[in-house]
Amino acid sequence: MSFEEWEKSAPETFKADTLWKVKSYRLALYLSDLCWQDATALLKDKRTVSLADQVYRAVGSVSANLAEGYSRSTGKDRALFYQYALGSARESRDWYYKARFILGDNIFQHRAQIITEILRLLLTMIPQQRGYVIREDSDPYEVKTV
Repeated sequence: MSFEEWEKSAPETFKADTLWKVKSYRLALYLSDLCWQDATALLKDKRTVSLADQVYRAVGSVSANLAEGYSRSTGKDRALFYQYALGSARESRDWYYKARFILGDNIFQHRAQIITEILRLLLTMIPQQRGYVIREDSDPYEVKTV
C-alpha cells in the first residue's frame, strides 16, 4: 500500500487531531503499519526472532515520541522528544539493514527511503523547536596578555 493510499484509509479520529498535520508523524505511523508485516516475516525465521522485536519497537518509538513531543508545552520539551524520535528513526534504519537478508533489498530500500525522509524532517524540526541552531559564535576570541 502506498503512503497516499494509507493516508486515505487512516482512521478519522487520527485525521481530526492537529498532530496529523505533522508529516513526520504520518510517515512514522505509516512505517509502523508496514513494520507489522515485516516483523511477521522476520518471526518466521528462527535467526531473526529477536530482530523482529527490535525493529518493531524502534519503529513504534518514532511515532510515539513525535506524539508525546507534540503535546509538550515548550519548544525545549518538544525538541527533546523529537530528538528521541530521531534516535529511534536511526535505530530503525539500522535494524532494517540487518533484516534485509530476510525481507529483501526492495523492502529494505523502501523502508530506508521512508526513514530518511523522517530524518530530514526531524533535523529541521528540532532546531526550530529549540529556537536556535547550535553553532559557535563567529566573534573572534581575544586574549589579553599581562
